[in-house]
Amino acid sequence: MVDLKFLRNLIMNNDEDELIEFKKAGNQYDFDKIGKYFSALSNEANLSEKKCAWLIFGIEDITKKILGTTYRNNKKSLNNLKPEIADGTTNRITFTEIFDVEIEGKRVLFFQIPPSPKGIPIAWKGHYYGRDGESINSLNIEEIERIRKQNTYEDWSVGTCEDATVADLSEEAVSLAIKAYG
Repeated sequence: MVDLKFLRNLIMNNDEDELIEFKKAGNQYDFDKIGKYFSALSNEANLSEKKCAWLIFGIEDITKKILGTTYRNNKKSLNNLKPEIADGTTNRITFTEIFDVEIEGKRVLFFQIPPSPKGIPIAWKGHYYGRDGESINSLNIEEIERIRKQNTYEDWSVGTCEDATVADLSEEAVSLAIKAYG
């Protein structure tokens, strides 16, 4: 459950890392950078096995001072950000939620970013991003492969079942095998 107390604690008790990014974002912010952060934070949430990551506007990143933001002050414009981001991401993944909250009399935006789905790294405009600490970079090949391998399944048919006997086979399976390979 995300409530005002949770959101305040997110600011006060966390520093920037692979899963949280603070931005001043006065009345404008580069749309392409939002997309890059979305890709990076989504991929990092997956790799860290977290339920989400956060991009937070209206907070000074070093001091965590609450400055407030007028970015997309219109509710319709703010809600349009979800499909706009989806247009540039893998499989049209977008924010789980955007929270527009007043803290200490100032407007703060919390963009909740879902982890990339198992086996699918999230790209922004065809490029995969990740984070090294507070820095946004290309997602390295080892991380891309780690995400991609999440959807590999073990082929149980090539394994040996210890203690199994012919009696464990169904008559239908034996009949099928005789017809197919007999």
